[in-house]
Amino acid sequence: MRIIEGAGVWTPPAGAANDWVEHLRVPDLSVGTYCIPAGGVDDQSPHTEDEIYVVTAGRARIVTPGGAAEVGPGSVIFVPAGEEHRFVEVTEDLALLVVFGPAYGSRASGPPTG
Repeated sequence: MRIIEGAGVWTPPAGAANDWVEHLRVPDLSVGTYCIPAGGVDDQSPHTEDEIYVVTAGRARIVTPGGAAEVGPGSVIFVPAGEEHRFVEVTEDLALLVVFGPAYGSRASGPPTG
């Protein structure tokens, strides 16, 4: 058992537009926190792993080729591997608990890109 301190907690990005911190990595999954400040731009690329987002703070819209939805605290979003997705219209500092399966970047041929 392990308690993951700070997971999903808003942290202002230091010197960058957004902030990604990985808290836990094992072969089958990884857990981290992704933060986008209000008015910020989500510049991530599609991932090679399935992904779950849990919104812990803030408000935005998520946009995928299949549609768009308003998200806020308590929203849980599944994004399959390879699907384009962006958080837009970030109206309040957005904090996302992110779970990747398998671990982030483990299916990529090179280092993770965001």
